[in-house]
Amino acid sequence: MADSGTGRGIDSNTAISVAVYAELVYTVISASCSSPQTTEINAKARSSTLMKWVNIGLLQGAGFGILGACLDKRRWPPLVGSGIAMGLLWAQYRHALTAGLASTEPGTESYGNTRRG
Repeated sequence: MADSGTGRGIDSNTAISVAVYAELVYTVISASCSSPQTTEINAKARSSTLMKWVNIGLLQGAGFGILGACLDKRRWPPLVGSGIAMGLLWAQYRHALTAGLASTEPGTESYGNTRRG
């Protein structure tokens, strides 16, 4: 981090702000979806709804990033933090879905003739 008196570099408050918004997006996605590993293992069973919930989580994360940009005088740290996290998480879940659908390994979840009661 640069000395805040020099006017160069990123100060610690900016770094914290970027990290907070990145963490916020990760938390929102975690609340909406299982892990990419579980997604890959059970992609065949979950493929019809998986990316729907990832996209819902991304919209929520974008909303918080935009809200943060409206409240933060510097505007860009919330957008950068949430944007990086959104891009990375979308790529992880997309890869998990693709790899899981291509896999011949059995999943850990089964649906169908199970009895509830």
